[in-house]
Formats: sequence, C-alpha cells, structure tokens
Amino acid sequence: MSEHTEYVKWFRNSAPYINAHRGKTFVLMLGGEAIADANFANIVHDIALLNSLGVRLVLVHGARPQIELRVSDAGLSSQFHNDLRITDEQELRCVTDAAGSLRAHIEALLSMGVANSPMHGAAIRVCSGNFVTARPMGVIDGVDFKHTGVVRKVDASALRQQLDQQAIVLLSPLGYSPTGEIFNLSAEDVAVHTAATLKADKLILLTGAAGLLDSEQRLIRQCEYRDVDAELQRQPTLGRDSIVQAVVDAGDLGIDRCHMVSYSEDGALLQELFTRDGAGTLVTQEHYEQLHTASIDDIGGILAIIEPLEARGVLLKRSRELLENEIGHFKILVRDGMVIACAALYPYAEAGAGEIACVATHPDYRGADRAERLLAQLERDARQQGLNQVFVLTTQTAHWFQEQGYVQCPFTELPEAKQKLYNFQRNSKAFIKAL
Repeated sequence: MSEHTEYVKWFRNSAPYINAHRGKTFVLMLGGEAIADANFANIVHDIALLNSLGVRLVLVHGARPQIELRVSDAGLSSQFHNDLRITDEQELRCVTDAAGSLRAHIEALLSMGVANSPMHGAAIRVCSGNFVTARPMGVIDGVDFKHTGVVRKVDASALRQQLDQQAIVLLSPLGYSPTGEIFNLSAEDVAVHTAATLKADKLILLTGAAGLLDSEQRLIRQCEYRDVDAELQRQPTLGRDSIVQAVVDAGDLGIDRCHMVSYSEDGALLQELFTRDGAGTLVTQEHYEQLHTASIDDIGGILAIIEPLEARGVLLKRSRELLENEIGHFKILVRDGMVIACAALYPYAEAGAGEIACVATHPDYRGADRAERLLAQLERDARQQGLNQVFVLTTQTAHWFQEQGYVQCPFTELPEAKQKLYNFQRNSKAFIKAL
C-alpha cells in the first residue's frame, strides 16, 4: 500500500474521533521537561491542530528544570523536603521569572502563522490570568514550605468564558492568594484540579515515558484507576513519579478519562487521540459492572443468557460439557454477582486470526454499550496474542458487527481449520476485521 493510500486511510479512520472530540474540553499538562524537549515545536503544532478541530483546550505548563537553572545561576542552593521545593523569597523570584518566560515562549509559538508551516492560518488566541487561587502548603514535619503552595480553587466560570470564545487558556504553575501573595505550585496539582473543576472530558499528561509501563517495561495501553493503584503496589518506585501520582489524584477527584502520552515521540498526542490503539495509556474510572475472564462457576450464568438465543437460532447451540471445556475463552460482565453479558475469543494462531463468538447480553441489560465493551476487550486480547485479524460468523446480527468495523467476506477467506467446520445449513455470513 502506497504512502498516499495509507494517509487517506488514516485520515478517513480519524473522522469518528474528530466528531467525538469536537466541542469537548481537554486539560493538557506540559511539564518543563516537555517544553525543553526537541519535540516541543511539534507538540505546539499538534495543539494548534486540536484547536482547529474544535477542541476546547486548557494548557498547564510546568517549569521545574527552568527554575532549577535560574536558582543555580543565582548562586542559590535549592532545599527540598519529601521531594517538594521549599520556596523562600529569593527562590520565588526565580520561580516567577521562569514561569513568566515560559508563558511568553509558549504564547509566541502558538502565535506563529508562517506560510508553508503547520501553523499557517491558525490565528490562535491565547489567554492567561489569575484563574487559580492558592494557599500556602504550610508547615509539615516541622518544615515551613514558605511560598510553596497548593491549589485552593480554580475559577471555572472565568475559564469557560474564555473557552467559549475559542481561546486556548494557558495556566502557569503559579497561584495567587486573596492577600496578594504568589505561590509556587506543581503543574500536576494545577492540571488535576482544573480538570476536576471544569469536569473536563479528558486530562492529558505528557510524560517522558511512552505511558504507564508495567514491571517488565511494557506499555499498558488501557486500564482503570484501580489498576494504577495495583501497579504502584507492584512497583513502589512509581510512587516517586509525579505524573503517576497525578493519575492517582485524578481518579480520586472523579476525572473520567486520563491519558499519559510521551512528549518526546513525534505525533504521539495525535495518535493517542485519533487512532484506535493510541500511543500512550488511557486510564478510566472503574466500571460498576466488572469485566473479567469466566470460570467454571460462571457457566450457569452464561447458559441463562445464551440458551434463549440458541433456541431462536441466533447462536449455535453449546452443550454444558463443551462450555466447560471452552470456558477460558470467555469474557463476561458481572453486575452484583450476576453474569449480564458474555463473549468468546477462539484463536487460530497458525492463521494469525481469532474468532469472536457467542456475543450475548441478558435481555434486562441490553444497551449501554455492554456488547461493544466486551468486543473491544476481545479485540485487545487478540492483538496481545499476536493475531492480526478477527472474524465472526452470524445469521442475525450482521448490521451490528458492520457498525463495529467488520467487513463481510466469503467464508473461504476464513482460516482453513474454520472452513472445515462451516455449517452450510446455517448459512452464516462471515465478517472480518483487521487489527
């Protein structure tokens, strides 16, 4: 496939995401390390593209390395307690200098409109201001943190007014008190509280890694907040990562969707937002209905769902004995101990394919995208098993699978082992989807 054809295919496939993100509010956090990275100019171009596509953006920038440089140049010695900077009067001047310089730098980059560049014709308006009220961190363990503070309040109404005017709001790691004081804040604290106050659709945290990595340094592409907590138990060193801690805080404050995306990988932000697999880690709130691999104890619940469908000819009949032998292939949704939906994945490893089968939902719980959630999980499982496509045979749900991206094909395109089992009497239609 030519590069041109690949581009057209990608652009077409991004349309659902463009439609989904238009008018939504994203809070994007860029640490000082991200701004100093060689890829930052590309990130600015991607931010401009998001703005052009109708995404309402709040950018929160950090300044840790830039502050440290100014502290060093001033001949001062930084003091920390529990990895938090103690900001005295002299260091506060370094903090405000670094934050002000970075704000001007980011505003300048977002104001570019040079011909033959990605920013040409963007005409972006950037708004900054005293939107964040802060309070002093105070004295902890007998240590006075002085001008180091924490977020007390974010002025959501004022932020929404600017977003309604199609402006990008830029927030610095500074907060102001009613007494006229300035406080040095962490960018993570500002970003998390801003996203929570605005009830933002997404919080996006740019990080030096590809995303959240497991103990074997493999990228975790999607998980729930409780899985992050479990990973912290397995990897205690993650607790020192301010980005990971921000994800935990986001979960505690009820933020629905939080992304961890690399700031050094060109295009990672766009790939995360506009492709099915993404490029980083998506963390979501825990579902009230739990999804997990079925066990022998779940067979009764699965049979209660599939037997009425088997009687109507929607599903191929399975004996209890067969179901017991194949139970490890099933994923189920459980609500208050009751199985309310199920689906199975049968791999054909030699053909690099997997069969999706027995997708069924209890009649009292149809809707709410439960079947879609199970299907998406099985597709992720197939990719993790190294399969490059999945297929399904169906007699009555063809349109639903087409809506999920499956394309009809002759049964002769199925794995040879499956072709030998094809039931000509049922005359099922075959659909396939590339992964």
